Amino acid sequence: MSVKIRLGRHGKKGYAFYHIVVADSRAPRDGKFIEKIGTYNPNTNPATIELSFEKALDWLQKGAQPTDTCRAILSEKGVMMKKHLLGGVAKGAFSESDAEARFNKWLEEKSARGAAKVSKIAGDARDVAKARAAAETKAKEEKAKAVAAKKAEAAAAAAPEAEEESPVEEAAEIAEAASETAIAENADALDAIAAIETATDAVACEPEAESASAPEAAPEAPAAEEETPAAE
Repeated sequence: MSVKIRLGRHGKKGYAFYHIVVADSRAPRDGKFIEKIGTYNPNTNPATIELSFEKALDWLQKGAQPTDTCRAILSEKGVMMKKHLLGGVAKGAFSESDAEARFNKWLEEKSARGAAKVSKIAGDARDVAKARAAAETKAKEEKAKAVAAKKAEAAAAAAPEAEEESPVEEAAEIAEAASETAIAENADALDAIAAIETATDAVACEPEAESASAPEAAPEAPAAEEETPAAE
């Protein structure tokens, strides 16, 4: 039976993660497997790998063949390097202690490279965030300038209209004042005419009074004449 170390897909559409499994090469990709030895999540940066080092190494020594992606994952975690060194020990190229020293040195170098990579990714992320913030600030400033320019244009356009409306308002005020003056003058003229008519009526009534009092005084004269012969 041919055994492979491969990935089994899990997760949802657009956000998949994988189980690293040991399975029969004839089994479907997401079917039955012999043993799960780790997980692989490519959605993070850098990718997150959790692996049982001893189990992976044991299956490699038993003859399990990793797929291309799993080979890269095992190389990243040092499993392939450890298998290679153990092969050298088995051939007598160097001792087991030398193999362990070489492996530890490789791990230190690999850790330094990984830390530098993580630092670079973090720095790039900060640079991207700063660039985005600067772009947003610039866009806001440009928008503010555009709004200010638009307001200035609106104010400039409204100024002549206000100047045109001012003479009309002044003319209306002058006309209203003239109308009030004319009304006041007409009222004074009517009062004067009424006073003249009143005086005229008073003058016309005085002769009538005099003519009415004259006949009343006339009969008194014969009485005086009648008293004169009696005295004789």
